[in-house]
Amino acid sequence: MTFHRFTNRQLAEIFEQIADLSEIKGEVIYKVLAYRKAAESLAELNREAFDIWQSGKLTEIPGVGKAIAEKIEELFTTGKLGFLEKLTAEVPPSLAEMLPVPDLGPKKIALFWKELGITTLQELEAAARAGKLRSLPGMGEKSEARILAGIEAYKRRSERIPIGRAYPFAVRLIARLQAVPGVQRVEMAGSLRRGRSTVGDIDLLAAANDSNAVMQAFLNDPEVTRVVAAGETKSSLEYGHGLRAQLWVHPPERFGTAWQYATGSKDHNVRLRELALKQGFSLSEHALTHKDGREVLCATEEEVYQLLGLPWIPAELREDRGEIQAALEGRLPRLIELSDICSELHAHTTWSDGKLSVRELAEAARKRGRQLLTISDHSASLAITGGLTAEAALRQRQEIRQVQAELGESIRLLHGIEVEIRADGSLDFPDEVLAEFDIVTASMHTSLRQPRQQVTERLLKAICNPHVDIIGHPTGRMFPNREGADLDMERIFQAAREYGVALEINAHPSRLDLDDLPARRFVEMGGLLAINTDAHSESDFDLLHFGVTVARRAWVTAEAVLNTWSIQRLLDWLAARR
Repeated sequence: MTFHRFTNRQLAEIFEQIADLSEIKGEVIYKVLAYRKAAESLAELNREAFDIWQSGKLTEIPGVGKAIAEKIEELFTTGKLGFLEKLTAEVPPSLAEMLPVPDLGPKKIALFWKELGITTLQELEAAARAGKLRSLPGMGEKSEARILAGIEAYKRRSERIPIGRAYPFAVRLIARLQAVPGVQRVEMAGSLRRGRSTVGDIDLLAAANDSNAVMQAFLNDPEVTRVVAAGETKSSLEYGHGLRAQLWVHPPERFGTAWQYATGSKDHNVRLRELALKQGFSLSEHALTHKDGREVLCATEEEVYQLLGLPWIPAELREDRGEIQAALEGRLPRLIELSDICSELHAHTTWSDGKLSVRELAEAARKRGRQLLTISDHSASLAITGGLTAEAALRQRQEIRQVQAELGESIRLLHGIEVEIRADGSLDFPDEVLAEFDIVTASMHTSLRQPRQQVTERLLKAICNPHVDIIGHPTGRMFPNREGADLDMERIFQAAREYGVALEINAHPSRLDLDDLPARRFVEMGGLLAINTDAHSESDFDLLHFGVTVARRAWVTAEAVLNTWSIQRLLDWLAARR
């Protein structure tokens, strides 16, 4: 019997589509959430679901019960899914393409479809511009205008890939290619290595004396759907899940110049070539070349920069933002590193929308070397998360103290809260309740489309509250579907510095908020940062490197980040704020 080997990503996309169409159809929410949970679990698996199915253990995957396991088996055995075919016959699949548009949820999409027969984004935009939406139930001129603004925001987005999707796939590709005989190393390059929040293609560089074997392994990957270009030293591919990758292969003795060339931004590389010319060299991906044609081969990047009179420049800085001049003048900062982080100041448990108990979360953090963990569940008004009331927070505090007593000095636990900043700028809890927490993070999750002045004043009001220590994911953006609030960042930075409030770089790759340029500006003004994973599960702790990369791109040193401080220093800072 011939089986159909769907990848984990393909399975996840199928169940995401089922969830999207079911929600538009008006299916009960627990079924929609079940499909989303299954999609999330499949996307995060570290083993292929096909192999798990063959071992008869599909239902051991979190979120995969008997009904969903049967659907996965049908896909593997027949290559199609009758349930999905029936669903797409009832609900046009093109409707799901509208879900990423800001201010356009499943109920509105269903309304426009059923009342006006709208099935595409183009039809929706035309109807909105013609004023046909405002007369529908629950709509009006302002609602129609918000939808048009959301469509415009959606159209501004590029086709670049969020780093949270690109990075793990690149890691898998590298592991496959490193196993090819004769390959000495395989590394990331391009915007992915520089740590940009979104990337175009996944750029990889391999060192091998014979390029044929590694290139054939790259081209023959079963997930490839299209070969864009194939050559002896460079090939480009497209995969079924929409990602694109290109591989360069160079001899080990030329790897340094090749890696430098493939990593730096266009502008960084132009400036480096200009510097090389001043010193009598031409610089290419192959070598540094004297005017008389003699080549100087570099096996490492350090050799390239050294020959040009520079210290090695970290990949994250290679954007032509003053890094070459700083290197020439000996002013490159000692950037923060992953190993500098010793505390997690923003994490969630089953008291709100997390997946782990207080004890389980603490053990997961301790296992990853964290010396301090803040339990900071959501407050009550963010109803979708099952947030804490003041009474529930008191009960949680007792549990945290009990777990602390059980774990002893192996990790320090703080009782925090992620308090919601309401639409009017007030906080979910009164000051006398906030004063009882060890640390308070204030965040916005709703009403992010308020006008610039209104949403800025809203955040400023929270910053000025004497009990707020950190502003979580300040703009509220979510990749790839939600733009951040239109904040006056200069006013936010000035207030945060004045009141000594730290701003968070949220390390989750769906957020990465603050981004690198505003984070750099804030630190240059003397502001403090916190880098947190916003962990809702054990695996979320492993996303910390994304946040550290944002900070490195922002030229941030460890001193400017709360999470690098000793426990005593952090506690002293909090005490002084109280």
